[in-house]
Amino acid sequence: MRRRNSPRPNELAAELPPISYVWETPNRRPRRAEWDIPDPAAPGRLTPAMRAKLERIVRRAPEVMVKITGRTKDVAHLKSHLAYITRNGELDAETEQGATLASRSGLKDLQQRWEDDAGLDAKRRRDASLSINIILSMPAGTAAVAVKDSARAFAIETFGYNHDYVFVQHLDNKHPHVHLTVRSLGHDGKRLNPRKADLQAWRERFAGELRLRGIAAEATPRRTRGRVRKPDRGAVLALRKRKISPEVDRLAREEVLSEVRGGRAAKHPWDEQIKSRRDVIRRRYLDYAAELQRSEAPADHELARQVRQFVKDMPAVETRRHALKNEISEFASTRRRGADQSVGKEGREKTRGQEPTR
Repeated sequence: MRRRNSPRPNELAAELPPISYVWETPNRRPRRAEWDIPDPAAPGRLTPAMRAKLERIVRRAPEVMVKITGRTKDVAHLKSHLAYITRNGELDAETEQGATLASRSGLKDLQQRWEDDAGLDAKRRRDASLSINIILSMPAGTAAVAVKDSARAFAIETFGYNHDYVFVQHLDNKHPHVHLTVRSLGHDGKRLNPRKADLQAWRERFAGELRLRGIAAEATPRRTRGRVRKPDRGAVLALRKRKISPEVDRLAREEVLSEVRGGRAAKHPWDEQIKSRRDVIRRRYLDYAAELQRSEAPADHELARQVRQFVKDMPAVETRRHALKNEISEFASTRRRGADQSVGKEGREKTRGQEPTR
């Protein structure tokens, strides 16, 4: 006999907050996606779109990359960039009209047109860009044709109605990717100025186009996968590659060295915020795993198991400061071990030198 105050299964589901919290980018979404919209008839339940996204996440579908690599400031800069992405005219470029630019002459016409149009923009600042340069990329092993077709569809949907653009696919490394160069000035007279919310929306759109072509792809923020450390900026990576220590590295290393030498750990409010947010995400995953486990369907039980394993495999919270501190502590420990071994060896040699001869 059920106790009167015992909650029924549908009441338990109704108490669950939306699962979409774990894959949202806070305060950065310009619109609601289909998987953000709960089922009003069954709050707390997974809609088909939510379930499909959850399955892709816990099964670790490849993550798309959509990245702004820079902006061209004048026609000479634009010419240099187009020469780079077309390998000096050896690779074909495609425009928003579907036209193929197969030589340097076609690129020259495009450069001249974009420069002339920029001259007609009376509001253009002297340092305003002629174009915004974007890379759309997928991990190694992804079908190159699907990547190119998805990039074309993405560009048409995102920019085709208002901005001229040209794109080129590169296959000279293990990651199939497309270089997309978009004219900054739109036909409506406004300039393209993407924000973080736009980049996330672009990632989701590119991933959606890939899925339409049979490629499992996702576009989740780092926190969805339990990661908190931001990737280093391109300029920082370039300096490290040249064996130059960036200012950000120097300041962080000095702060961490001070902590290690003083035997103390500085407390930062964002560390607690990161930990708190991660705990909420883990709990949200596990709540839905428990809800799936209450189902009678074997497929739900299997998904619940995968969700729990996904949470278990989440990496430890590590920021750049944490990594530096571990690196410095390990280096100090290695030096101490080396010093101890050197002292021990010196002591043994002295002992052997004092042994009486027989």
